[in-house]
Amino acid sequence: MIIDYVGVKEINGSLIVLDNVEDASFEEMVDIRLDNGTFRHGRIVQIEGKRIVVQVFEGTKSISLDNTRTRLKARPMELALSPEIMGRVFSGAGVPIDGLGDVYPVKKANINGTPMNPVSRIYPRNYINTGISTIDTLMTLIRGQKLPIFSGSGMKHNELAVQIVRQAKISDDEDNNFCVVFAAMGVKNDVADYFRRSFDQSGVLSRVVMFLNLANDPIIERTLTPRCALTAAEYLAFECNMHVLVIMTDMTSYAEALREFSSSKGEIPGRKGFPGYLYSDLASLYERAGMIKGSKGSVTQIPILTMPNDDITHPVPDLTGYITEGQIVLDRALEGAGYYPPVAVLPSLSRLMKDGIGEGYTRADHQALANQLFASYARVQDARSLASVIGEEELSPVDKKYMQFGKLFEQHFVSQGFTENRTIEQSLDLGWKLLSTLPRTELDRVDDKLLDRYYISDSDRLDFDNPDSDENKNDDE
Repeated sequence: MIIDYVGVKEINGSLIVLDNVEDASFEEMVDIRLDNGTFRHGRIVQIEGKRIVVQVFEGTKSISLDNTRTRLKARPMELALSPEIMGRVFSGAGVPIDGLGDVYPVKKANINGTPMNPVSRIYPRNYINTGISTIDTLMTLIRGQKLPIFSGSGMKHNELAVQIVRQAKISDDEDNNFCVVFAAMGVKNDVADYFRRSFDQSGVLSRVVMFLNLANDPIIERTLTPRCALTAAEYLAFECNMHVLVIMTDMTSYAEALREFSSSKGEIPGRKGFPGYLYSDLASLYERAGMIKGSKGSVTQIPILTMPNDDITHPVPDLTGYITEGQIVLDRALEGAGYYPPVAVLPSLSRLMKDGIGEGYTRADHQALANQLFASYARVQDARSLASVIGEEELSPVDKKYMQFGKLFEQHFVSQGFTENRTIEQSLDLGWKLLSTLPRTELDRVDDKLLDRYYISDSDRLDFDNPDSDENKNDDE
């Protein structure tokens, strides 16, 4: 039996309150019919006995207290899914906005997903190549991992996201089964246009599913965007057997929308006004990454979030760091010096990297090289600190070598062009070239067998302006 509830008890922001509602369910969808015959959509976000609170997606403007008719749909919010969502652009609520018509669904799925059984999870292996040396070599992205990017307001995280989407790939024999789900939350019109134009011009739009929530869209839609994106990713991964990379930017905008929504419900705020359940809410998104038994696909996440005032202890990056398996931190000082991408190497890490690199995945020397680059660059920071006190001229010859290494490392390894797509072999070879500028006795994280093979003894022959020059290539025969 279909029942229409006439009138509403209360209107508060984007919320309406109804009394005497029977058999309501949490997260249930409702249709709201206004006096003029138009419809709006909402979902039940709070139940107290027979009183329900409904979140109206399109806002509550023009809703009448007396004549509004509300009908419960007896189902949660669902996303229409089909293989044809590839190459399509959707609003934050999953409505097509590319002018190509509706999606004819093979199935519809609850956007809240279902918890992944821990027993059915497969430990993530193998890597995704991004073409960016710092990420591929030092904080490798593993399939099924969640690896966030911590950025600052105004930094070039949008450009980095576009470059990753454009260049990301897996091994050649599986590359046809690779796709990207891209979700943007709270972005300005020009930024959204930049994303669409960049993907279209680079020819990757056909393997990208885009969800765009603009800054002037309702904040309610912003809280739905990552869930819609992850629902699409799970369908492509676990039912279409594809390897899916999900990029979500900006998670801080999502958390702030959640804070505003929580405040309108009158909930007691936690740290910096965010709701006390922010941790579990973020975990419900991030934990939807992984691989499961019986499926050849995988869901890998790169959430991008901006740290207010560059504060890594802010609740959003702080809680994100607890849930995810590492982080990529962007450094404002490096960006100010003209380096792109401005990846801060020392505070960045990938906790799953050790099990997805090395022989059979990347190259046998990868782990040892990464360890030595980290150790040597850490020594650079010590030398720079000492130089700031006693002056660079007073440093020991070895410390001067480290100062030179640090400059070359930032100029040629950290920094690379926006369109430069390096293979993993190019990145590893470049790392060995840089280490060869240091005395061999300083390379204590690498065994002699690897040094004999990759260390270039005549460092005067190194030509960093021409990285592909013949004298710089290692003899792998």
